[in-house]
Amino acid sequence: MTTIHPVAGVRIGIASAGIKKVGRKDLVVFELAEGSTTVGVFTRNAFCAAPVIVARENLAATQPKYLLVNTGNANAGTGASGIEAAQATLAALAQAAKCEPAQILPFSTGVIGEPLPVAKIEATIPAALSDLQTNNWAQAAEGIMTTDTRPKVASRQVEFGGERFVITGVTKGAGMIRPNMATMLSYVATDLAIDEVLLQQALLRAVDQSYHRIAVDGDTSTNDACTLSATGQSALPRVDSDNELYQVFCETLDDLLLELAQMMVRDGEGATKFFQIEVSGGKTEQECLDVAFTIAESPLVKTALFASDPNWGRLLAAIGRAGLHDLVIDDVTLHLNDVLIAEQGCRAASYTEEQGVAAMAPTDIVLRVGLNRGPAQTTVYTTDFSYDYVRINAEYRT
Repeated sequence: MTTIHPVAGVRIGIASAGIKKVGRKDLVVFELAEGSTTVGVFTRNAFCAAPVIVARENLAATQPKYLLVNTGNANAGTGASGIEAAQATLAALAQAAKCEPAQILPFSTGVIGEPLPVAKIEATIPAALSDLQTNNWAQAAEGIMTTDTRPKVASRQVEFGGERFVITGVTKGAGMIRPNMATMLSYVATDLAIDEVLLQQALLRAVDQSYHRIAVDGDTSTNDACTLSATGQSALPRVDSDNELYQVFCETLDDLLLELAQMMVRDGEGATKFFQIEVSGGKTEQECLDVAFTIAESPLVKTALFASDPNWGRLLAAIGRAGLHDLVIDDVTLHLNDVLIAEQGCRAASYTEEQGVAAMAPTDIVLRVGLNRGPAQTTVYTTDFSYDYVRINAEYRT
């Protein structure tokens, strides 16, 4: 069982507004201590949701004291009225918490295109504030879920220089996952004191190697967001330069976000397989990413995974259409869980169908693609497509 370390300077309150289902915990408030520093990354979808627009503006203007999260309604595709609705919820929280609306970042997730039920949120804010506690991280992970089947939380406590610092984070996301920052929301905090520029650099680096390396269905959501807050409550000195403490922090953050990212893949809508795609030998990392994501997002590959069918021709086809210039197919090698299945443009002489079936049987499968044309490499994580994926998304609005 995961040990969750509360982050000094962060309190969390959870309540039920009945946004989509009566009695469900669907409103979460994060309270950040005075002097905290927060940075964020947001969806690159052009149809970004109203809360994303407002959160970006507020974060650019000042440092937040509160994060306000609702599930059950994305407040996306709602035009100017959606902006007004998001701002109305901030005004309600600001009045109750005695701060300025600009000191609050809003986040929403759920059904797109429906008006945000502002009155329900306004009425529930006092209950969320009365629930503010330092040890509510597990409850927050549950409160931000939509089609997730389980909460996702990770935590680290690190000793350094005779003292300790903590990083704890929660995330949600099981479908509409292909970050360029999917429906995913993530909130991470540390008790270190870190300069804003360094904190943003650390977040961008960690996100690039975690949330930007996963795919469930290839869809980038309108509402993706990830924030990282540093409260400065640790006894360790302020991290204001590229020193050893900063390096340790960055490595810990990288590890924590990768754990959260892999939790999302394992909880992908209807997922029965965890598919790790390692591509090496590319001229550039982008080449490797192009190959990895072409495989990861192929419906034919994903359905073969669900069937545990070693249909390696689908893998070759995906690599071949990934757009690599002057790809020498004779140089490409494919391994499934260490079984060599293809080389020199065709099935490997040593390969047997029985080996392939055995390689595809486990829940966790590793595909290694060798391009053998350069020094670059990368890893991407994805799932299969099952009957349940279709059912979940067919019934999403019911």
